[in-house]
Parts: sequence; structure tokens; C-alpha cells
Amino acid sequence: MRRGIAASALVASLALTATACGGDDSDGGKSDGPVTITWWDTSNATNEAPTYKALVQQFESAHKDIKVNYVDVPFDQAQNKFDTAAGSKGAPDVLRSEVGWTPAFAKKGFFLPLDGTEALADRAKFQSSLIKQAQYQGKTYGVPLVTDTLALVYNKALFKKAGITAPPKTWDELKSDAAKVQAKTKVDGYWGSTQAYYAQSFLYGEGTDTVDVAAKKITVDSAAAKKAYGTWLSTFSGKGLHKADTTADAYAHIQDAFVNGKVAAIIQGPWEITNFYKGSAFQDKSNLGIATVPAGSSGKAGAPTGGHNLSVYAGSDKAHQAAALKFVQFMTSAKSQAAVALKNSTLPTRSDAYTAQVKADPGIAGYQGVLAAAQPRPALPEYSSLWGPLDTELPKIAGGRESLDKGLADAELAIAKLVPDFSK
Repeated sequence: MRRGIAASALVASLALTATACGGDDSDGGKSDGPVTITWWDTSNATNEAPTYKALVQQFESAHKDIKVNYVDVPFDQAQNKFDTAAGSKGAPDVLRSEVGWTPAFAKKGFFLPLDGTEALADRAKFQSSLIKQAQYQGKTYGVPLVTDTLALVYNKALFKKAGITAPPKTWDELKSDAAKVQAKTKVDGYWGSTQAYYAQSFLYGEGTDTVDVAAKKITVDSAAAKKAYGTWLSTFSGKGLHKADTTADAYAHIQDAFVNGKVAAIIQGPWEITNFYKGSAFQDKSNLGIATVPAGSSGKAGAPTGGHNLSVYAGSDKAHQAAALKFVQFMTSAKSQAAVALKNSTLPTRSDAYTAQVKADPGIAGYQGVLAAAQPRPALPEYSSLWGPLDTELPKIAGGRESLDKGLADAELAIAKLVPDFSK
């Protein structure tokens, strides 16, 4: 799940206005010229996009009859922009779709089923759980491009200075370690996030979730969820625990503090590996520790499975769809995924892309080691949207502007509107 914002809204808006034409591309319809497909890439424009642009050039060199109109769209704007564009028959031919968007757009009929197509010719090579996450009602609407999960990342040197020999396995251990770090190093031991996605692990630690899909019940205000969020809230107060940052720039503040050695541990995803290495604390890459997110009182530990698929717009004409399928197959091939992993330090989605060279990157190897604890999202198209109400309420709770009980009750009411057939 990408959280970095890397392009100005103005530039993106102008680019989208000029290029979001999908199958209506005037050049692509000519029989005597190449088909031009449009790809909306939602990767980080600074750290990741250059690698994808290079692959686009390789694809065009190998497919003289296809041109790719590359458009970088800020991640936080892409879902709404695609929704609007697809509804008016002007969407791009290919979208880098966050795993949570894929079933939601498939439900609306915006994506082409890919089962049996060239794009999924290597289906057996992909991690089965990631293919399942790209499905809706038994059909597959995306090919996994990159995967991710959250981990506890920590500064090994600061931990060693504090006398800590192994990363904490529970939240209680983390709080104890944070106090030791502060006492020995004079910097905070842990800085948590108020974003709902980052708080999800606390729910898993109590054996619960925002909703129970099988029972069609909203569980965000259940006793188990209250206990989970109570533990989450406790990580913002105490010796060595940084207070909650509820500002719009909280993500950047936390990240900058960690990479520069001003806090010993945070929860973060592999999309920041390249930025970790740019910080003063991790010039020596081996100083980056990566461990499974701490467990809750149930003894369970885990974090949500994130990542992105490549999906094809169902509204494009046959010529554009055929070209798009070739493009998706190329971009998700083992060779392309390995190239992306080596340049961007992101995690491949297929086994044959984990070459010896890829696994030599300590960041990739570390995150690959915690993937076993990652929790796939339930088969509910609206699931990713459920974090929205919590993103509104959790900063209020962490900032002391609202009680835990009221915040979760308000979140429950908002979530009920998103899944009206679920009981409370």
C-alpha cells in the first residue's frame, strides 16, 4: 500500500485531461500504424517511476506495433480519477490498481476478466493468495505486479546500544524496549502512526477485524476491537514512545525521524526501502532491522497484505485490449519483476522473480521473511473503503479530541453506510 505522494495535482490534472482516452485513442484505431495504449501508473514518481518508464521503452522496442502513453498519477488521487473516467468511457487501457481497488472496480464492470488471456499465461508462477486477492466472484481482474506488507523496522545500532538483542515479539515488549532505548540513547524508541492501515495489525493481534465478512457483521466497535485500539492508543504515551502526530505531514515526519536515527523503530512497508537507504542512519544497509509486527494478547501477529495489480479497462476496444494484455504480460514477467525489485527494492509477486541477486538485497530479503504473517484482505469489494471512516476518527482519538468509545461508535455508523447489508 503506497503512501508517498509524488506529483503535483496540477500537472497530474493536465496530463489526465490530455491522455485519459482509453480505447478512443485516435491514433490507435489506424490499421497502418501502431496501437497506442494509455497506462496510468500510481507508483512514486521519484523513486519508482523511472524504472517503470525504462521497462515501457523496452516493451515498445520489442513490440513495434504498440506505443504506450505513460501517465504518472498520484496514488491518493488515482482511485477517484479512474472511477470518474471509467464511468464516462474515458479511462486508461491499463491501470496500476491497488489490490483493494481491483474487486471494487471489477464489481462495477470497469475491468476485463483476465482468466485464459495472454496476461495470465504464467498464472501458476504467481503467489496463489495474490491471485485470489485479484478476483471477484470467481474471475480474475488483475495480474499481481508488486506485493507488500507492514513490518517493524528498527535501527540495529540503537537497539544494540540499549542492550536489546532481539526485536520485540509483543506490544508490551516493544513498549519496554522503547523505554530502554530512550534511557540509553536519548532518542525515542518507537513512533506509531494514526492511519487506519497501520493500525490494522492491532486488530489482527486480538483476532478480529473491522468487519466479519462471513457473518456480515460490523465488528469495529466490538470488545476485541476496543481492546486492540486501546493497545494502539497506549503506544503514543509512555517513556520512549513518541506522542501521536495528527498533522497532515505525519507520514513524512515519522519517516524522516527514522531514517536519520532520531527514533529507533516504526511500522513501515517495503515501498520505503530505497528511502531508508538514503538516510544517515542506514548508509550501512545492514543496520536496517526488519521483523514481524508485534503480536497482541491473542498471540497472533500480522499485517495486511498490500500491493498492486495491473488491470485492463473493459471499455477499451478489442485492438487496445489485445495490446494491453501483451503489455501486462511483459510488465509482470519474471524478468521485469526482477528488474523492478533490483531498482526499486519492491517485492515480486512470482516465485521465479526472486533470483539470487534480488534476494541479496537485505531489505527485500527482510520483508520476504515477514510475508508469511501477512493477512490477505477478505473478499469484499468495499473492504478498502472501510479504512476511510477510521482515518477520520483515529487521529481525533490519538490527539485526545475524542474518546475511544465515541470514535469507534462514529466509525461504526460511517461504515454501516458503506456496507448497509451488514449488521452491527
